[in-house]
Amino acid sequence: MNKKIYADNYLDKIPVQREKLNWSKNGNGEIIIEIENKGFINKAFQLILKKPKFSYIHLDETGSFIWPLIDGQRNIYQIGKLVKEHFGDKAEPLYERLAQYFCALEAYKFIEWKQ
Repeated sequence: MNKKIYADNYLDKIPVQREKLNWSKNGNGEIIIEIENKGFINKAFQLILKKPKFSYIHLDETGSFIWPLIDGQRNIYQIGKLVKEHFGDKAEPLYERLAQYFCALEAYKFIEWKQ
């Protein structure tokens, strides 16, 4: 039996925004992602501690530029080229930062990966 062992190139991965994730852009061009605080514990905190039903995540300048580019068509390498074109040297170290950013988006379940 001959098994192929290989590693995916992270830059070839295609991120997709999670369905049913609400977001908007404010007048300053900042992306705001709306997260509903669901579940029993969140409901209890909302009733007892008056916690909000929704949380709002405000992306910084770079995140707000990248978020609309996550369209299920572009891979991380292609997104990186657009980031470099827009921000120039300010984006460096580009792909290291992008890898960290996409890991964070995945950890918060804002994105998934196209198969």
